[in-house]
Amino acid sequence: MALSHRRPLLAENLSKAEIVDVVAKAADITKTAAATAINCVLETIATHVNKGGKVALVGFGTFSQKSRKARTGRNPQTGEPIKIAASKSMSFKASKAAKAAKPKAKATKPAKAAKKK
Repeated sequence: MALSHRRPLLAENLSKAEIVDVVAKAADITKTAAATAINCVLETIATHVNKGGKVALVGFGTFSQKSRKARTGRNPQTGEPIKIAASKSMSFKASKAAKAAKPKAKATKPAKAAKKK
């Protein structure tokens, strides 16, 4: 199924509403149905990961939970040390296939400096 977009997806941020538009057009369903499906997928992933599980989407990547250790930080206004509690956060690791699909920027060689005589 080919996706048609109003604007290129590269080098721009996509909002959830824009993803809903793309899915609705590609699947030939209403925007409401697309939004419901997307919300359901996102809620399922978040709920499962927050319970300590992993969600692997083959060809896309894996969502998991990472633990952050307690540490000492600094109050940016006063410079005073503060304790930051241990916490858990959601992490995403892209699959090899997803990384390979990413467009690669062409490396540019730095210009050589002119020789002085």
